[in-house]
Amino acid sequence: MKITHFELIHVRPRWLILKVHTDRDIVGLGEPTLEGRAQTVATALREFERMLVGEDPRRIEHLWQRMYRQTFYRGGPVLSSAISGIEHALWDILGKSLDTPVHQLLGGAVRDRIRMYGWTRGGKTGDYIEDFMHHMEAREFTAYKFSPIEACRMIESPAAMQRAADHVAEARRIVGDAIDIAVDFHGRSTPALSKRLARKLEPYDPLFIEEPVLPGDTAALKDIAASTSIPIATGERLFTRWQFQDVIEQQAVAIVQPDLSHVGGVFEARKIAAMAEARNIAVAPHCPLGPVCLAASLQVDACTPNFLIQEHVTLGEGYLKRPFVVKDGYIDVPRGPGLGIELDDEAIAGQVFEGDWETPTFTLEDGSVAEW
Repeated sequence: MKITHFELIHVRPRWLILKVHTDRDIVGLGEPTLEGRAQTVATALREFERMLVGEDPRRIEHLWQRMYRQTFYRGGPVLSSAISGIEHALWDILGKSLDTPVHQLLGGAVRDRIRMYGWTRGGKTGDYIEDFMHHMEAREFTAYKFSPIEACRMIESPAAMQRAADHVAEARRIVGDAIDIAVDFHGRSTPALSKRLARKLEPYDPLFIEEPVLPGDTAALKDIAASTSIPIATGERLFTRWQFQDVIEQQAVAIVQPDLSHVGGVFEARKIAAMAEARNIAVAPHCPLGPVCLAASLQVDACTPNFLIQEHVTLGEGYLKRPFVVKDGYIDVPRGPGLGIELDDEAIAGQVFEGDWETPTFTLEDGSVAEW
């Protein structure tokens, strides 16, 4: 079997879907989405295409090593995202060629169903209350995540911190104690501010605080983790096992969150999960992306002992022929070959665009730039 060509499809709202074609009419699906830089990743994919056409797509580890190591400049968001999407597609091809789900090729499922959490809008009281009430009426999930803070100064006022705490308190009041709530700081706050905010949130028992500091600051993560009883999570903006190594070895967090569209793909996420397992750290893959990334994530979730919970923003309605189904907050382990999905090409045709989605910008009251 040989790779013949790549097909790239930019799909609204901001996703990039990759089809890797072969000479045996098996097509692998991947999602190398990089939010706000999908067009840049598309260029990298075309460069990798020149390297991979004519190669056997089943030599996944060999081709990954070539893409990662033989480009001289390793990692980073653009190259890692491109490699991730290609790697998804290679696993999809291998699984389809053997009529076997990817998780079976990675050792087999260790669970029957996969716990999911829902996203709710945050920041404005009316928004998240409305969302929480809707979700509670539908009883869709057993956990929800939201962000109680938007643009932050380096040190905030007591009033601003209290507003954030009040948001979390109201969320806890609405869902009760049987539902988990996770809080995303999104790297918007400084270490000093995050420590103060975490202390205010402790009475409401969040499932975790996500990205209390910007990625790469392991010392600050350890300091925050030592100052609070709330589990700390990070990892959506870390690339490959080498960037996760320090966080895991120093046990700086309770939960790692590799994003399968950025971290290096399916097998790389599974390697990171194994590293985390050795330190009793849980894994909750990051996925505010499209249905192909979700499908890849579910394959890893199925075969990972230290898996905790899976993020998503779509179940594939309007994109997949058979969208995923949530029942009582869980998705059954996929049983189809490869990634277990089929694109609905006819439906997707109406969502195709140029890929020019722009990352939102935030400014502080003095006009200076704030973290997204």
